[in-house]
Amino acid sequence: GQEYSITGTSHLLGMCRGACAEVDSDTEAVAGKGFKLGCISCKRRSEVEGSATVDWFFRSKGQKDFEHIYNYDEEGSIKSFQFEDRLDWFGSRQSNDIQDASIFLTNVTFNDSGTYRCRVNRLLTYEFYEYQTKIFKEVNLTVVGKATRGTASIVSEVMMYVAIIGLQVWLLIEMIYCYRKISAAGEEALREAALLSINPVTKYNQPGITSNVLGLDK
Repeated sequence: GQEYSITGTSHLLGMCRGACAEVDSDTEAVAGKGFKLGCISCKRRSEVEGSATVDWFFRSKGQKDFEHIYNYDEEGSIKSFQFEDRLDWFGSRQSNDIQDASIFLTNVTFNDSGTYRCRVNRLLTYEFYEYQTKIFKEVNLTVVGKATRGTASIVSEVMMYVAIIGLQVWLLIEMIYCYRKISAAGEEALREAALLSINPVTKYNQPGITSNVLGLDK
């Protein structure tokens, strides 16, 4: 039933149970737009009762220390003048057993670039004792002037074009194959027609057909 502190943004899919899945936050925001700072910490033992509070910290580029910017304990509270009226809770609701501790940042500015640290303070209640743990996640955020295309989007588009080209090549091969078959059948029909025009009796010289059919024995 013990949990472990987690620092960084490593993928943890498969370590979670139930409907909870720990995934990395996006790391690129567009100036003037909104951005979700993702922080998911799945409880390992779903049958154990638990409760949690959340704190977010921010360190801009060039700064040494983190600044406390947000706290959530049944309701959200902004702690930093820089983010006043721009942070809102975007995580688990109607439950003290918080697993999604994400927040939403509105009207992103270039000054918002930096490292964000999420701390989930979880209390697990067992039959005879309580266990408290802290889980840390970090998001290294870069603010850009306009959205850039991610690697996954580029790869997906390239694969789409490869599939389209492959389909066109396959259709071309099929067309050539069908054209050759039709052409060969047409040439065979022309040869038969030419042969019959020279000797119309030929078509009757087949097994089981006698010359009586044409009245040639009279």
